[in-house]
Amino acid sequence: MSKKTVKDIPFKGKRVLMRVDFNVPLDENQNVTSDKRIRAAVPTIEYILGQGGRLVLMSHLGRPKGEKVPRMSLKPCVGVLSKLIGKKVAFVDDCVGPEVEKAVSELAEGEVLILENLRFHKQETDNDPGFSQELSALADVYVNDAFGTAHRAHASTEGVTRYVNTAVSVFLM
Repeated sequence: MSKKTVKDIPFKGKRVLMRVDFNVPLDENQNVTSDKRIRAAVPTIEYILGQGGRLVLMSHLGRPKGEKVPRMSLKPCVGVLSKLIGKKVAFVDDCVGPEVEKAVSELAEGEVLILENLRFHKQETDNDPGFSQELSALADVYVNDAFGTAHRAHASTEGVTRYVNTAVSVFLM
């Protein structure tokens, strides 16, 4: 059985939930001090957007241990990614719930949305089935581009794959 990659999937019009590794260093003013990890995801992001996917990015940043810690927000990544891909990037300040569902439903083909830090919910690191289902409900296709966290049995890396119809990896996985 061969493993499918992003090249095997027609993304046009599909909601694509993509696990990225945006666990980037921030300074005291919430500025990203190294965009290396964001830059590493750009080829896959551009490929999916170029195919007409409706892209939803999810990541963690730091170890907030289930608490909403403002200094560990993914919001600083929005401007960096927008500059790297040359288009507007939307942001929603949670990763599950009605506000997130609405933001995802409003995405047009070729648009991208970053969800807030997954680890603001303890259910992420607990690989909670209910949390995994909530995340998977945002997707037609799941893509894992987070090499640094792919070995973890978390809701966004392992749990979500139990509830989506299509899960693929990127070229280097």
